[in-house]
Amino acid sequence: MSATDLSISDAGRALREGRLTARALLEAHLTRIDRLEPQVRAFVHLDRNVSLAAADIADSETAGGRYRGPLHGIPFAVKDLIDVALMPTRCGSRAQQANVPRTSAAIVDLLVAAGAVPLGKVATYEYALTGPSFDGANPPARNPWNVAHVTGGSSSGSAAAVAAGLVRFAIGTDTGGSVRSPAAYCGVVGLKPTRGQLPLDGVFPLSPSLDHVGIICASVADAAIVQSILAPASNANTALDAGARDLSVGYARGWFAEDPAVSPAVVELMDDAVAVLSMLGARISMVALPDYSLAEAAGAVLIHAEALEVHREVLGPHWADYGRQARQSLSAGIALSPTDVARARSHALRFADEVDALLSAHDVIVMPTTLTTAPPLSVSENEESVWTPMRTLPFNLTGHPAMSVPMGFAGGLPLGLQIIGRKGCEVMVCRVGAAFEAATDHAAQRPYLPD
Repeated sequence: MSATDLSISDAGRALREGRLTARALLEAHLTRIDRLEPQVRAFVHLDRNVSLAAADIADSETAGGRYRGPLHGIPFAVKDLIDVALMPTRCGSRAQQANVPRTSAAIVDLLVAAGAVPLGKVATYEYALTGPSFDGANPPARNPWNVAHVTGGSSSGSAAAVAAGLVRFAIGTDTGGSVRSPAAYCGVVGLKPTRGQLPLDGVFPLSPSLDHVGIICASVADAAIVQSILAPASNANTALDAGARDLSVGYARGWFAEDPAVSPAVVELMDDAVAVLSMLGARISMVALPDYSLAEAAGAVLIHAEALEVHREVLGPHWADYGRQARQSLSAGIALSPTDVARARSHALRFADEVDALLSAHDVIVMPTTLTTAPPLSVSENEESVWTPMRTLPFNLTGHPAMSVPMGFAGGLPLGLQIIGRKGCEVMVCRVGAAFEAATDHAAQRPYLPD
């Protein structure tokens, strides 16, 4: 087994016991990146000297008895929307080519303080708006399960890098599903914690009222470890072996099963996933969520309105530096009135109350992350943008924690089970995700990428 295949806990144990060095672990990842990056195109910036220096510091600290915890010496990647000191933050746009911050985002500082080693920056859709596009600063990242297909977005490089084994975990952002949907499409785990639990300082905003920092990992256990380091009060890794017995699971089947966009494979795999949870001892109940289309529309209004405000001052002078899809997405905000925005916010509050009420009677709610597998990249070359039907955006409106875990395959491409929990209850989301993961082999499967 290569060092790149080790879980965070196994790699951490080997580092702590002196059977592996942080430099050797980093070099193993760099070797894999050199071999596979031309196919995956996940990274947009690597600084080997900086990363190797950080790994050497981690080794020196370990040798000196200063072990910082389970992320000490573990490499990680950062979405190119999040500042890492002295690495460019281009936001996937030609308009940001000269942006090299002197300080890191708060989320990166927390990881570095825990001893983790920043490996580099990974691709994003331009400003996290829409994509994939072929006229931005970088070519689109590719789905490791089939490089002719999209990764999902906007944390495209984060999911692709983890799925390809280029890095064990990556940090992304999630405003409407931008951690969970690429995680589902790429067959990895994506966790969007409760709104406000992870800091947004040093993260380029898309829609400030909906923005979340999120975590993409190869397993639920890995995600729970990272979450527990970043937000210790969440205790996300304390119940991973507790199982699902006697938990109440609400199944929101009505939110997707009759949607014209849903793939029959998604319905079948979701029913199978719920059957697995039932066999694990969970109590399954059908639940009725408020109308999905209204929640999605409210979220879209807020994203377009707030994104336009973020970009308003620079969009005009730098119009030609924005890609076509980014310009079109931002222009959609022009038609929105203050009344439109107020109505969207009011609907978001009502929807959050209704989800809270359901979760007062259930430990979690489950549904698919996306309604189809990842579409081919060729679609985005011929259309203005790729619309991919998901069930993620409403939980950015409400701020509830949500996780996507692999739930099977259709046509050789992965699909994701989405688990929604009570606010501040990442521990329960991770518990259910870990139980499902342990009872299936979906998360253990990895794509084959020939040299």
